[in-house]
Amino acid sequence: MTKQFDISDRNRVRRVAKRGAYDHKIVFEVIDAAPIGHVAIEDKSHGGVAVIPMFHSRMEDYVIFHGATTSRLMTCLASGALVSISFAMVDGLVLAKSLFHHSMNYRSAVVFGRGQMVHHDEERLSALKSLSDKILPGRWEDARGPSEQEMKATAVVKVKIESASAKIRTGGPIDDPEDVKLPIWSGVIPVETRFTNPVADENSNGLVTPDYLAQIVSRQAATQNRP
Repeated sequence: MTKQFDISDRNRVRRVAKRGAYDHKIVFEVIDAAPIGHVAIEDKSHGGVAVIPMFHSRMEDYVIFHGATTSRLMTCLASGALVSISFAMVDGLVLAKSLFHHSMNYRSAVVFGRGQMVHHDEERLSALKSLSDKILPGRWEDARGPSEQEMKATAVVKVKIESASAKIRTGGPIDDPEDVKLPIWSGVIPVETRFTNPVADENSNGLVTPDYLAQIVSRQAATQNRP
């Protein structure tokens, strides 16, 4: 049996509840797949709330963020205040016979937790590597590492996932019985986000393209061509 988040008023999926999921594995898969997390904070210094899109990674049950030490988001996250983070990907446009039943296939998750600053140098480097590996595995070992000055200018925060839920839609349109025979095209238009062939800049002309760049493109193509 997979580990699940407790269901509460905070994380309960109410609208089309059957699409909700509370398994750690499902929630973590959405977090890992999403390129951006939208972080909602109470921004008291500016008199309200703010939602800020951020690149992220995950280490076990923590969401990792980094930013400038002067960033209001980093300051808020490090304060331990409760925050909410949402993640979403669109996998397809669902075209029904009627406009009312048009939809999207998607994977989404919302998590709740409290952040803390990461201070230990070894843990900070590990967290920064997890961010680099999410963008492009192999790049951390190939590029110049962060300098002491760069490390001082960078804040690293981890948010413990205390509560979460996922919501996922798959499949085709769901039309009303009286509409299914209407002479209108219906179905799904798949949506893909993918890498294309690397383009070297003027300072890299003549250098061999790293294997990990070719591999991420070829792996992606193989996945997309899978029957």
